[in-house]
Amino acid sequence: MKHRNQVFDNVLDLVGNTPLIKLNRIASKINGNFYAKVESFNPGQSSKDRIALYIIEEAERKGILTPGDTIIETTSGNTGFSIAMVSIIKGYECILAVSSKSSADKIDMLKTMGAKVYVCPAHVSADDPRSYYQVAKRLHEERKGSVYINQYFNQLNIDAHYSSTGPEIWKQTEGKITHLVACSGTGGTISGTAKYLKEQNPNIKVIGVDAFGSVIKKYHETREFDEKEIYPYRIEGLGKNLIPSATDFDSIDEFVKVTDEESAHMARAIAKAEGLFVGYTSGAAMQAIKQLGEEKRFKKTDNVVIIFPDHGSRYMSKVYSDKWMEDQGFFDSKTSTQDVIEYIK
Repeated sequence: MKHRNQVFDNVLDLVGNTPLIKLNRIASKINGNFYAKVESFNPGQSSKDRIALYIIEEAERKGILTPGDTIIETTSGNTGFSIAMVSIIKGYECILAVSSKSSADKIDMLKTMGAKVYVCPAHVSADDPRSYYQVAKRLHEERKGSVYINQYFNQLNIDAHYSSTGPEIWKQTEGKITHLVACSGTGGTISGTAKYLKEQNPNIKVIGVDAFGSVIKKYHETREFDEKEIYPYRIEGLGKNLIPSATDFDSIDEFVKVTDEESAHMARAIAKAEGLFVGYTSGAAMQAIKQLGEEKRFKKTDNVVIIFPDHGSRYMSKVYSDKWMEDQGFFDSKTSTQDVIEYIK
């Protein structure tokens, strides 16, 4: 465990060992004890620091990455920031193919961190030459001495969380965790964490959070890829229009779908209720808790850990912008941040 009075060699020594914080108000009307694994305490302010450092150091160990090489990746923003940060410390060039769904804040951050950024249209199929998957592949083929991380299909994505996030949660809860709730994009966080926790106690329930407009939930239930499930949605880093092999569906018990709108208001409500300035997917994860609570799915003795993946500063031009919320029509409906606050009082 790292201590505050230590002196560190560089910023990478601060990756991991994030706090588990009890949620005292936002889930006060739901049975159970609820704890947030707050990943914004990583130096890059997201859980993606873990996979960036782990995958790059594994590539170095195996001789795949050597000094002067270029790292290429697809990202909705957070992974890119983490890779850019690690690249700075380790001396690699960084090229990122980024979804146009990513906030302007994220894209500006990536450029500030020295990455070369290609912004690609979000609402195209995965095999479209313009998609960020295909753009990254093309850049990798064209650039000699490059390594394509490919987080969506990289087993090391799972391994990173199996070796860090899972053990941390088990230790922090003294083995008393009963449920893990986490958003699923690449699936690495939930899969690696779930794999470790279920090895310690197979009775732990693992619940994934998916978006309306994504294929993940239906695929988990049917093992069929249904294109009819796909339509545009706004949440970044949650859900997919393809099936990532970095998702271990067998380690996940079920998925819950949440809406863009309710997740946005919930993120705002978390800030007001708990003083935690969290990102869009944290709102989605908490919205799933609210829905499960309304279904009476938790007992008073349950210990539920919710992964809050990143920091609210990445969403100043989106969730935390009144203009953006208004433009989406999120202030026009029955759901509002104040409704969520009233719900928890």
